[in-house]
Amino acid sequence: MSSRLESKSDPKDFSGHSMTTSLARMGALVRYSVRATSHIVSVITLLAICCAVTDAQTAGSILHVEFVNATSYFSGYCALADVGKNSNKLTRPTPVPPFVIGVGIADIVSVNGTPVKGTAIEGFNGTLLSPTMTSGRAIGDFTAAPTNATFELTFLNPDGTLIGTLEIHGQGTSSDLRPPGAPSDVPGGSVYSVVGGTGPFLGVRGYFAPVQDSVSPERQTTDCEDPSYRRINADPGGNKRHPVLYLIPLTQPQILITPNGPAIVHASDGTLVTTAKPAKAGEILSLFASGLGPTKPGVDPGQPFPATPLQPVNSPVQVLVNGQPSDVSYAGGYPGAVDGYQVNFRVPDGATPGQASVQLTSAWISGPPVSMPLQ
Repeated sequence: MSSRLESKSDPKDFSGHSMTTSLARMGALVRYSVRATSHIVSVITLLAICCAVTDAQTAGSILHVEFVNATSYFSGYCALADVGKNSNKLTRPTPVPPFVIGVGIADIVSVNGTPVKGTAIEGFNGTLLSPTMTSGRAIGDFTAAPTNATFELTFLNPDGTLIGTLEIHGQGTSSDLRPPGAPSDVPGGSVYSVVGGTGPFLGVRGYFAPVQDSVSPERQTTDCEDPSYRRINADPGGNKRHPVLYLIPLTQPQILITPNGPAIVHASDGTLVTTAKPAKAGEILSLFASGLGPTKPGVDPGQPFPATPLQPVNSPVQVLVNGQPSDVSYAGGYPGAVDGYQVNFRVPDGATPGQASVQLTSAWISGPPVSMPLQ
């Protein structure tokens, strides 16, 4: 469900400040972001009557992550004095031992097609299970390779600033032990549990499938190889993995709703987008939302956003109009608000007239779509 806005006889802004103070703050925010005119009183009134997000079940989001230069370093092949000393490209001997210990490392290069930076660290310290008597495998009731594995994913913006992290636990079960209820978008049987995270992923839970590339999968080597040569020693195909995440966050982006429709306004004059005054393709609009997560330089949890400096959202923010990405010129905390944000975006050229779907995402976590009239 989307957030609701209810009228009050003496409207205040998100934090109860006066309209004069809100007007000054809003004027500064819009001037820097979309150069709107001074006709924004209606926007201030709109924000003033905002109430808290109604309780609702948070929907999950699918994240397609791309790893490159994925390499697993298996322990136990090198004398302690020689660990990590060999710069040559090595290969793990076969067969895989029944008890496996090691570390996997990969570069994170994109999420849902958005370029990012980051590192994935896999730790494994378990065994290979088989329900049938197989030499070199531990007997058990199901197939798994390996058991007791963890992943730590650290996502960075292209400028190197931290977006957030994810903590993942599980074991490589076979496809016949696919977790009941796992979304069909999450492939395979090796489905791990997302147990938490930081930044926009604080309190998140969900599923993770560490899918290997069919042509150039993760490279396996020994603990003798120098890990500083991981990118240099990569195979020509890139040693790729295509993990899929299904994340259920504590909160999700919500476009606020007024008695007259979604809190989306014309940036030119601050009036609400309505059937009587619809949006147009190519027009710059502002929407008001909650649940976009941490900002830069940031505020303490539960504290209002200051008027200065501006507080842009720390994670990638996207506005989809009829499923088509729009150009987002600014997304940040609204001054005086606690968990209240303004997002300025341009309606894509060629957007189909009628009732357009508008959906907001932050850190690739999607909010519920709302409907906006489009001329």
